[in-house]
Amino acid sequence: MMYLKKKTAVIASMLWLVLLASCSAPGKESNGTADYFVTDTTTVQTGGAKMVPITTRKGVFHVWTKRIGNNPNIKVMLLSGGPGFPHDYLEVFESYFPGQGIEFYYYDEMGNGNSDKPGDSSRYNVASAVEELELVRQALHLDKENFYLFGHSWGGLLAMEYAAKYQRHLKAIIVSNMVASGQEFNRYIQQVLVKEIPKVEMDTINAISARNDYGNPKYMELVMKNFYAQHICRMPLEQWPEPLNRALGKLNAPYYMALQGPSELGIIGSLRNWDISTRLKDITIPALFIGAKYDEMDPEHIKWMSQQVQHGQFLYCANGSHLSMYDQQSFYMNGVIHFIKEVNNTP
Repeated sequence: MMYLKKKTAVIASMLWLVLLASCSAPGKESNGTADYFVTDTTTVQTGGAKMVPITTRKGVFHVWTKRIGNNPNIKVMLLSGGPGFPHDYLEVFESYFPGQGIEFYYYDEMGNGNSDKPGDSSRYNVASAVEELELVRQALHLDKENFYLFGHSWGGLLAMEYAAKYQRHLKAIIVSNMVASGQEFNRYIQQVLVKEIPKVEMDTINAISARNDYGNPKYMELVMKNFYAQHICRMPLEQWPEPLNRALGKLNAPYYMALQGPSELGIIGSLRNWDISTRLKDITIPALFIGAKYDEMDPEHIKWMSQQVQHGQFLYCANGSHLSMYDQQSFYMNGVIHFIKEVNNTP
């Protein structure tokens, strides 16, 4: 009996030492969660948040970024839509990327979300957004060995424009639900999608628009019912995800109005003249383009875009809309993850 007790104690001690050794050095396993969640204990921790200074003609302001995870080989920056929407609705990536060991960054453009709001309307243009993004990249020390740029909608536009100028700093881009020009955006909506709205309700929408009465509750009611619930997120409005509703409530309206205009039913802001179609051929890094059957953007045009870049792929969401990361979630997220890992594993 004494022998058995001593033997059991020895075995227990050995098991404890094994467990202690396996837990005492987080970050030693190359692919484990210990590596992914490793932190630098020599500095004060902020949950990954970092304010990046941006110098403007009105002074120095700060934009908010937040890192989640740690992976030296894969660092994905998420660019939200709008223009003028904060990062909030992209929080869906937290349910997928950590499990795959993918490090990623949220980023609120200046004037949006958690970033400073200088109220400088002169910055409401594509060129300023590209240069701001480059300063953020530098501050976060991202480079061509690990830097993946994901952009949704306006974020996709920004990703393409950034790649056209700074692709030497990129490993790959993902352009989600964005076409190549303002003219193409308007063509599809006006020639295809608007015709699907019942005539009586479309007449009311047009009458309110003619009066420039976009604050009329009836306008938003009809647009939400006939367009947003059909082509933005194909879920009952009362079931729209909380991060999406939160983002909608934080919209930087002046930014959105300047570039897009008062509604998704057509661009009347400055982006109506934007066009990157003839420059797509100059993008040489791997690029994934995502389109969806019920999107407000023509998926066939987005497929065409994937064929214009030198190393393009196309992901088609047959049941999704503009926010396929919600209404065809598993397929969408797995497609994005597959592309990132494929690029990462290609010599």
